[in-house]
Amino acid sequence: MESSPMNRLPQDALHQIFSSLPIRQIIICKAVCKSLYSTLSSPSFLHLISSYPSHIFPLIALRPSHRSHSHSPHLALHLIDPLSNRWLRFPLNFLPFPSLLPITSSHGLLYLWASSPNSPNSGPINNKTLIVCNPLTRQFKALPQLGSAWSRHGSVLIGAGPSQVLVLTELATLYSTNNSWLKFSSDLPSKPRSPVLIDNFILALCDVGSPWRSQWKLFMSLVIDSEDQLAQKWTRLEKDEWGDVFDIIKRPRLLMGGKNKVLMIGGLKSSYSLHSACSTILILRLDLKSLEWDEAGRMPSQMYQFFQDLSKFKVFGGGNRVCFSVKRLGRLVLWECFEENGCEKNEWRWIDVVTGNGDGLCRGFLLEAQLSAVP
Repeated sequence: MESSPMNRLPQDALHQIFSSLPIRQIIICKAVCKSLYSTLSSPSFLHLISSYPSHIFPLIALRPSHRSHSHSPHLALHLIDPLSNRWLRFPLNFLPFPSLLPITSSHGLLYLWASSPNSPNSGPINNKTLIVCNPLTRQFKALPQLGSAWSRHGSVLIGAGPSQVLVLTELATLYSTNNSWLKFSSDLPSKPRSPVLIDNFILALCDVGSPWRSQWKLFMSLVIDSEDQLAQKWTRLEKDEWGDVFDIIKRPRLLMGGKNKVLMIGGLKSSYSLHSACSTILILRLDLKSLEWDEAGRMPSQMYQFFQDLSKFKVFGGGNRVCFSVKRLGRLVLWECFEENGCEKNEWRWIDVVTGNGDGLCRGFLLEAQLSAVP
């Protein structure tokens, strides 16, 4: 490549040429030679492509369970490209930690729980650290350490930037700011299920029923980026017009939807009885501006026959793509919503799983990979 005429082109010209490629092709070109790697890794090129929507690589990442997370030299993130139905593998051995557990992503960055080596004075205490990294550029940084209980029981939510991180439990919330953690008490009636962070507020499902019968409701809490104003004051979000929307759904979960939308997913009950059977899995969508629900999709019967035990399957994804996993099936169900000729359509299809998992049950999250994302 040293004698290639391409090396005689000005850097600005090279940047304009390669910026017209999709991110998949840019990643391939970076592996051709040192010269291209340097050109396509330069800050000026990354700044140029940061505003191009075509340079976001939408992927669905699988993560191991808490019981089966791996040592970093052997850990890799397995991802499916839903556009090509191809599996990819991102090695994570550039992270210098004894063990790692990928948990979520936001704005092109990956977040992981990492085990920190015990200091001579810490004894058996196992501290955990949240790591934020870009698996494409291999840049990373560590947030302040936390106790292992937060990693086992807390839900990690990411705000507008990589440093705006919340760890949410039933009793308290940790908020990362100025390289330290602020702790705030919560007043939730039960452990929050599948919380989502949208702009400056959190939505979560809570069970307000009895030990004999679950009754799920939607709760909301504002998040204000100020030490003296951030308070976990939860309020129940409901409208008379919603009617029995929470009574017809069994074991609901929340996921981020498209812009200003939240998805609620669960089994569609066939009656209001205590042990009512479900006929399918239903995807409802809440418009956060109008606070109105609509139906986004329901799983076809030939797929639902594998998911009838609602206690043994997982839902992950968000936006216009949601994955469904069940134990020992060896495949995922993918729901996609898209627009065609001005009309909204949705599609259900199978995806074969090529990676092993501890209990055969896949968990995961969306990763919109970006070369320009900086931890």
